[in-house]
Amino acid sequence: MIVDVPGHGKLEPLLSAPRPRILVINPNSNPEVTRGIDDALAPLRFRDGPEIHCMTLAEGPIGVETQAHVESVTMPLRALVAATHDAAAFVIACYSDPGLAVCREATRKPVFGINECGVLTALSRGDRFGVIAIRQPSIRRHLRYLRQMGLEARLAGERPLDMSVAETASGDKTLGRMIEVGRLLRDADGADVIVMGCAGMARHRAHLEAELGIPVIDPTQAAVAMSFSAVTCTG
Repeated sequence: MIVDVPGHGKLEPLLSAPRPRILVINPNSNPEVTRGIDDALAPLRFRDGPEIHCMTLAEGPIGVETQAHVESVTMPLRALVAATHDAAAFVIACYSDPGLAVCREATRKPVFGINECGVLTALSRGDRFGVIAIRQPSIRRHLRYLRQMGLEARLAGERPLDMSVAETASGDKTLGRMIEVGRLLRDADGADVIVMGCAGMARHRAHLEAELGIPVIDPTQAAVAMSFSAVTCTG
C-alpha cells in the first residue's frame, strides 16, 4: 500500500519491526520460582515493548543456595546462552549471578545478572542499601561479589531469612519473615533501600515496600528494566 503524506508525496509505509525478545533464565529447576518471577515482571510488559520470556534451567538444583550449586549451573547456562539465537538479551535470575562472565563470553548479546543490576539500582534510590538473603552462608558469597564490584562501603548490612529458595517462593510465612528482617536492616543497620537477595522473593516486593516505607528492589525487575535500553540500542 502507498501512503500520501502531505508535503512528502507518496511514501511506502514502514514495516513494523519484530519485538526484541528478552530471555530471563531461572538457574534452579523449581518452576514455582519461575512462575513468581514471571508474575513479578508483568508491570514491565507493555504493548509494542520487548517480549519477556521466562524459563527454568532443567539441569539446575531445586535452589541455588551454595557455592557448589553456583558452579554446577555455570556451564549449562553458558551452553543455553550460546545455543539461543533468537534472544536480544539474557537475564540470569539468581542473586549469585552464576555464570555471568562465562555467558558474556558465549554471546555478543548483552547478559545481565540480577545481583549486579539490583545493587546498581539500589544505589540510585538511596545512600546505603540492605540485602535480605535466604541463608547465612549466602551472605559470604554475596559479600565477596560486592567487594569485586568495589561497592562494599555502600552496604548497610545483609541479613538472612534462614529459609530455602523454595520456601521463599511458596511459603506462607515468607512475607512476615521478610518484614522482620527488613525492619532490622532499616532500623538497626541504617539501610534506606532494600534489595531482595533471591529471585524467589519476587512476589513479595510491593507488600514489603508498603510495610517498610522505603524503596524495595526486586533485582530481576531491575535487570529486565536495564535490558530495555540495551535491546533498543542493539535492535
